[in-house]
Amino acid sequence: MNATEKLKNLLTNEILPDLEEAIDDMFAMVERDKTISLADREELEEMQEMHAECREILIEIEANELDEDEAVELLEELLEAKAE
Repeated sequence: MNATEKLKNLLTNEILPDLEEAIDDMFAMVERDKTISLADREELEEMQEMHAECREILIEIEANELDEDEAVELLEELLEAKAE
């Protein structure tokens, strides 16, 4: 399995589902509390931006626009971020 396939699998099976769950949890908290703190709003915006970026990466992979070196770099960054 090459880096592009590993990146696609990581995004579709781990990163995106985790982000979607965290975003849903944040919206549920806002619905329950009827308010959101500035820090929570910023965190939500960051998660939504990361979700959008991940979806764009998947689009690039599907369109064969992502070269292997770039995939290796992104894979390393995402694995490092996930470990934190």
